[in-house]
Amino acid sequence: MSSAKPKPITIPPELDAEMTPAVRAFVKSLLKRIKELEAKVGVNPQNSSLPPSTQHPHAKPAPRKPKSKRKRGGQPGHKKHERTLIPSDQCNDVQPLKPTECRRCGKKLAGSDAKPLRHQVWELPEIKPLVTEFQLHRLECDCCGETTCAELPIGVPQGQSGPRLMAFTGLLMAYYRQSKRRTAEFLSTLLSQPCCPALTVKIQAVVTDALRGSYDELVAELPSQERINADETATKEENKKVWLWTFSAPMFSVFAVRDSREATAVDELLTDKFRGVVMCDRAKMYWRVGRLQWCWAHLVRDFQALIDRGDGQAKRLGYELRRQARRLFEHWANYRGDKISRFAFVRRMAPVRREVERLLLRGVNSGNASLVGMCQELHGHRDWLWMFVRSEGVEPTNNAGERALRHAVIWRKLSFGTQSSGGSRFAETMLTVIETCRQQGRRVFEYLTAAIHSHLAHQPAPSLLPGA
Repeated sequence: MSSAKPKPITIPPELDAEMTPAVRAFVKSLLKRIKELEAKVGVNPQNSSLPPSTQHPHAKPAPRKPKSKRKRGGQPGHKKHERTLIPSDQCNDVQPLKPTECRRCGKKLAGSDAKPLRHQVWELPEIKPLVTEFQLHRLECDCCGETTCAELPIGVPQGQSGPRLMAFTGLLMAYYRQSKRRTAEFLSTLLSQPCCPALTVKIQAVVTDALRGSYDELVAELPSQERINADETATKEENKKVWLWTFSAPMFSVFAVRDSREATAVDELLTDKFRGVVMCDRAKMYWRVGRLQWCWAHLVRDFQALIDRGDGQAKRLGYELRRQARRLFEHWANYRGDKISRFAFVRRMAPVRREVERLLLRGVNSGNASLVGMCQELHGHRDWLWMFVRSEGVEPTNNAGERALRHAVIWRKLSFGTQSSGGSRFAETMLTVIETCRQQGRRVFEYLTAAIHSHLAHQPAPSLLPGA
């Protein structure tokens, strides 16, 4: 089957002569609409800003690399992987097994083997909740007759859930992406912890309060960062559309749920004190920062769109721009892999930059409607294409921001967003703590438990600031 694109539909001259001006204008509007719809037919995550999750797995193009003829699984000669035996004195139970009689003649056997074969079986312990009862005695004064009741010690929760249980419940909902009903069912059936969905909502509120101080600390630290990866995705709060933003610094990330995708979120979180570089896509709400590095992974998809949907002129320009982008990533990989120095990298990027800007200028002056707009924007803001060459530490892509957002996107798809503003505060706070702990190599469960302990004792949570 031919892959050639159909020729554009035009009004035949003899028909055009018979049309009234109103009919002619109406037909032209329909033809324009047909052209726009045809352009959208070929849109996919490889040539647009659509996220990969919008494309069905069966609709993805076949991989360019031919399928291997080897069978699945370990190949002959591969290194064997097995669990290392722990010392016998660390086992909970050691059962020596001895044969009673010879397997050949049947004679009784006695003695011990100095080096017996060791076989260890790992098993889950029987899970029983640890329940502590506090008996608050009320005593009457012999002098005045007044009764006084004992108070709970500092750090003991008013409810029936302890810090570790609340931390684990928060992780089940935010980290392991379980619904409140599934979380309650897991706690009840597997951990023997009586729980219902309403209790998980109460725990969610306590966890949010415990972590909010640490969250606010990170928000206040954002404007002082030299490099930030920024991204956003749509989600829902109750029945309205909201936006989940992420601002990822080298050692911590901040998530925020806001009502719109406007630049107000950028102004609020980065403030006018920010003097660093933002790595992002070409969304215009970031332009006000003034120091950007546009993501070259997004640009490659834009160039692919010219190849897939453009005419011959746009197709040629798309191929040439994509070729330069591949040279860029080749030089970047050599630099990141310590194969070339920073000086050599900057020197090799100079001809790439000149050629890309020449191609963009060619598109600006082409008179082709499918080229002029994009090329004019890129050439007009060409400094934002090369910040990673001028500033060490800046990367040419926004991969770090997209990786930080990936967990949140999967959670959103499973949960369909939140049902209240309290749920949104829990989501943004927990996502911030989870991603920051990952970046810093911290154990998120231990941190959550410590933060809730501090909250119950009316103390501030441990700081998540780098170096704290």
